[in-house]
Amino acid sequence: MFETDLSLNDLMFLAKGAGVTLAITFFAVTGGTLMGLLFGVIRAQIKPWMALPLTFVLDIFRSVPLLIQLILANAFQAIAGFGISPFVTSCIVLALYTSAYCTEIVRGAIEAVPMVTRRAARSLGLTWGQDMTQIVFPMALRVALPSWIGLTLGVMKDSALVLWLGIFELLKSSQVLITRLQEPMFILLITGAIYFMLSFPIARLGGRLERKWKEND
Repeated sequence: MFETDLSLNDLMFLAKGAGVTLAITFFAVTGGTLMGLLFGVIRAQIKPWMALPLTFVLDIFRSVPLLIQLILANAFQAIAGFGISPFVTSCIVLALYTSAYCTEIVRGAIEAVPMVTRRAARSLGLTWGQDMTQIVFPMALRVALPSWIGLTLGVMKDSALVLWLGIFELLKSSQVLITRLQEPMFILLITGAIYFMLSFPIARLGGRLERKWKEND
């Protein structure tokens, strides 16, 4: 018969780690999405050669493994004496990492809006701002949403890498319990189930919005 030493306090410990994972994901996705919107609009509206400096910086965040970015950022801020906590450092790095991918999602979604539609809007007297907010963004949102949902779920899983900075998020908490209880399979099964419960509502929300838009077409 299966027996375990896992207690209610241990489950609460995992729940606390899950809370840290959600907090990091929230700040990273929120900051990364806002920056991605700004950078994506810039990249979509100006000539490619004018966006080269921005593109180069974003390519760095897309190309360098996230773990290296986290470790280097934490080390540099410590050397510089900024006194930033590992949690804040992780949120900043993950937000920049997210923005690099979100920028391309936004740029692609904007460029997917037919130019003839935008020209028609401008010919009716809409300003650039009105064109973007009333025509482009509503249409681009439908294109960008599936990719953005995938990015959000990816960031949630990638947030596990902050354990290397000593942050007790969900995976780090599970490792502590594995070391103490020596029940790796059972604890990892629970950890995986928690990740699923955190991710499933986000994925279903995206699917529900897509279905609702199709019904209104």
